[in-house]
Amino acid sequence: MAAVTEKSETGNRLRDRVLTGAALALLFLFLAYAERGVSPYYVRILNNVAIFAILAVSYNLINGITGQFSLQPNGFLAVGAYTSALLTLSPEEKLRSFIIEPMVWPLSQISVSFPLSLLIAGLVTALVALLLSLPVFRVRGDYLAIVTLGFGEVIQVLANNLVSITNGPLGLKGLTPYTNLWWSWGICVFTIFCTMRLINSSYGRAMKAVREDETAAEAMGINAFWTKSLAFSFSAFFQGVGGGLLAHLITTISPTLFTFFLTFNLLIIIVVGGLGSTTGAVIGAVLFSWGGELLRPFEEPITVFGRSFEGIPGMRMVIFSAILILVMLFARSGIMGRREFSWQALIDWGRGIGERWRRRA
Repeated sequence: MAAVTEKSETGNRLRDRVLTGAALALLFLFLAYAERGVSPYYVRILNNVAIFAILAVSYNLINGITGQFSLQPNGFLAVGAYTSALLTLSPEEKLRSFIIEPMVWPLSQISVSFPLSLLIAGLVTALVALLLSLPVFRVRGDYLAIVTLGFGEVIQVLANNLVSITNGPLGLKGLTPYTNLWWSWGICVFTIFCTMRLINSSYGRAMKAVREDETAAEAMGINAFWTKSLAFSFSAFFQGVGGGLLAHLITTISPTLFTFFLTFNLLIIIVVGGLGSTTGAVIGAVLFSWGGELLRPFEEPITVFGRSFEGIPGMRMVIFSAILILVMLFARSGIMGRREFSWQALIDWGRGIGERWRRRA
């Protein structure tokens, strides 16, 4: 009996890998078509979806999986965006951009490739997170939220005042638009893969234990501080990479881009998708990035039964807010709760629908 069960589980794992490989192949075939077959407007939306999915999945690791209410993503995005942007600009471009004060040496002479800049941006952001974790995780709950919120504000102030490094309020302009569908979605898939591997490992189980009861987890021998620091740094790495992708998508960055509003958007995404669910974070990112664009017609003039109505500026955000309220009323744990996507659940769901259709026939 045990041998039959083991054989069945092996078969299911093989089936899941084949289906996952097929899904990824279809995704990249679609991206190959989208790169040439759709308008730049939709390509931009697809890039935004991928970048917000990276940010949401990584943010969900510390907030949803580890249960630490932190409000610092805008700070980490700023660190990653500025690091990647400064490293890809050529010395001549830096000389032209820094008109208030010349850029400090040796940053003024360093110029690296886009992939290397993303890697360095992630590592620098992870290092900042590791150093920040030393004082941050001495507190819990609401106090932790206040401390991390303050960090995001400090980063924005530093970006404004370190003129010889960040170019101050003028920001950085004229970045090369390196970010395309292959980079954004490739890194998105890699982020999801790495995050799921971590969650399903012994470290991920330790993070969930800390989320449920930190005192009990420590009594069982789990080093809560190290576990939270690991989740914080891992999350920061991909947020830094996401910041680099965002910088080279919009090709211009300034301190005003990295306000708390950005963190607030990510918080909405992971709460609506389901705190603790990577699948929910991805679904929330898709709904947030694409849904806002689908509601744009409500701000444009329309004709109903021969009568013309002028568009109402901001109406799409009113409708979007109403949708969020309905989701929170009828799905209080979010769309996915703490559940994850599985091929077996999808197959069982399809079989259930097929069975109901046969009964009706």
